[in-house]
Formats: sequence, C-alpha cells, structure tokens
Amino acid sequence: MPTYSYRGTTATGTTVSGERSADSKQALQAMLRRERITPIAIKEKGKEFALPTFGGGVSSKELAVFTRQFSVMIDAGLPLVQCLEILGSQQDNRTFQKALLGVRSQVESGSTLAHAMHQHPKVFDDLYVNMIEAGETGGILDNILQRLSAYIEADVKLKAAIKSAMIYPTSVLVIMTGVIILLLWKVVPVFTELFIGLGAELPLPTQIVIFMSDMVQRYVLLMMIGAVAAFFAVRAYYKTPGGRYLLDSLLLKIPLIGILLRKISVARFTRTLGTLITSGVPILEGLAITARTSGNAVIERALMNVRKAVEEGRTIVEPLRASDVFPSMVCQMIGVGEQTGALDAMLNKIGDFYEDEVDIAVKNLLTAMEPIMLLLLGVVVGGIVISMYLPLFDLIAKLAG
Repeated sequence: MPTYSYRGTTATGTTVSGERSADSKQALQAMLRRERITPIAIKEKGKEFALPTFGGGVSSKELAVFTRQFSVMIDAGLPLVQCLEILGSQQDNRTFQKALLGVRSQVESGSTLAHAMHQHPKVFDDLYVNMIEAGETGGILDNILQRLSAYIEADVKLKAAIKSAMIYPTSVLVIMTGVIILLLWKVVPVFTELFIGLGAELPLPTQIVIFMSDMVQRYVLLMMIGAVAAFFAVRAYYKTPGGRYLLDSLLLKIPLIGILLRKISVARFTRTLGTLITSGVPILEGLAITARTSGNAVIERALMNVRKAVEEGRTIVEPLRASDVFPSMVCQMIGVGEQTGALDAMLNKIGDFYEDEVDIAVKNLLTAMEPIMLLLLGVVVGGIVISMYLPLFDLIAKLAG
C-alpha cells in the first residue's frame, strides 16, 4: 500500500499536514474528508516529482474564456478528452497549455475531471474543483461550467473595479513623492547657498525645509534602503495570521476606501457562496471555500465562525449579525432566503446588487479623491516653494525700506 504526504485545512481553517497509507489518492481524499479535512495537496512518497507542478501566470480572464468555451463544447456533445485536447493545444499561455494537456492525460487514464484539475491548484482553485466535482456527480457539467464562467467573469469585473479605484491615488502619491524628493535634493540647496551668501534671516518654515533637504542630501541612499526594507517587513508581517488580520481590519476602517473594500467583500462572499450552493456544493464546504477566497482576513474569520455555527445546527444569519462585519440589510435578506428555502437565489441577488454598488462606489471614490489628492499635492509642493521664497520677500522689503 503506497504512502502519501498530504496538506489540507480543517473545519476551523487551520492548515494540517502529514503522511498516511492508502490504496489510492482518491481513497486518501475520501478518508480526509470524513475527518472534515479539505485536501489541498496529496503526493505519493517517492514520486513527488512524477507530475510536474505548474506555477502561476494564468489570468482570470484566460480562465473565464476557457471555461466558456469548455461549456459550449460539452453542451455540443464533444467527448471530454477531445475538448481538453482542443482547448489545450490552442492556448497561447504555455503554463495553461501544459496544465490542460496534463488534465487531459489524467482523464484519459481514467481519472475524474475534478481530481485531474485538483493536481494543478495554481491554475484551478478549490472553488473551481469543487464545482466541477458537483457537476460531474450530478451529471450537469455543462450547466456548472456556464455558472463558473459567469462567476469568473463577474470576479474579473470586480478586480478591474478595484484596480481602477487604486490607480489614480497611487499615481498621484508616486508623482508627489518624486517631486518632493527632486525639490529637496536639487532645488532647495541652490536657494540655501543663495541665502547664506546674502546673509538672509531665515523664518521657521524655511529652516524646516532646509533641514529636510540636508537629511535627503546626507541620507537619501539610507532612506531608499529603509523604504524597501519597510515594504518587505510589512509584506512579511502580512503573511502572518495576526498581521494579516490587523492590516485587513485597518484597511476596512480607512475613510472612503474602507467602505469600498467592505462592499467588494460582500459582493464576493454572496456571489461565491450563491454560485457554490446553486451548483450543489454542500453548505459547510461552500462556506469554507468562500472564507478562503474572500481576500480579507476579517471576512474570512467571520465566515469561519458562521461555518462553525451552521455545523452546530444554528442558522447562517445569527453569526452573520454577531460578526458586525456585514451590513444589516445583507443579514436580513439572507435570513429571508433561509426561511423561504431560496438561499442560493437570495445570495445571487445580493451579489448582483453589491456589484452595482461597487461600480457606484468606485466612481464616487474617484470623484472624491481627485480634488483631495490635487489639494494635497498643491499644499505640500506649494508649501516647499513658498517657504523658500519667504527670505527673499524679507530681503526685498528691507531693500525697499
């Protein structure tokens, strides 16, 4: 009996790993699921390199196009292996092509489509694999693929909204930082030499700017190294559970941006869970997958608490309200969905509503941020320029007197 090394997550979201003997990978998978462990990776000992692993590089847009084409082919009655062969060979992305042809090879050898895709977790995530498994089990793979493509397309739209909201303020901050460094590094020293030569009396604002210029002149390299070190330190801290939770909670509290992030999280949560339940994925597994794909540690913890409550026999709406993360309207609508037995439909309706809300919030954020950023740029840069002209005004006033 072969021995396998495995890695998975428990019902509480804790990552576990170990080694076990089983007749096959499928048998070990079933064994872990009975113990409420969701497998992430399973490899046979001594054959860790039997199957190539594929890195990232497959965009959500490419995955959405593939899924849409795959659903059309399956609906037209083409054999599964032939679909994978055609779609794999026509991919321009080499990583995606290798993954699809690897899936085709495994399916041809007798593996299920879900199990074959599970071997490529960097291309097909838990949500994708679980929905494919539900489609295969229920004999509705074509319908599941259509739902998947619609879900991924909606997710692509959501990510585009996030990017468009962040591009403008980020660009202005980068430009402002560059202008300030240039002024302090090259322009201010010229004025400083002029004031020293004229023996001008320097007001406090000018002294502060000259001091900042001296710091930049002396420690510009150290400042750059410090900025890079701080970036990597924050990124490393964010990878820890406590750091991720703290930083994500702070992001949700930022004015304007926090409201947008909360709406994005609600849209993603309701759309993901609604799609999973509609596709036949069990509610407990759906909540676990939704938590892992939420993109925010605060939302993830709240959803794992919801999952625990449902496991204990309680309703979804009670822990949702207790989390104080989700708007009351969302909790009320989910409660109505539970009572009427139409939770999946209600979740999809909330997802539609909040995706529209995200579009409106992005437009409002850009409208509000533009004057704020321009004002900030004008105050900082203008303040430096005016402070350097103040001694000249005093000198002119003395000469005129």
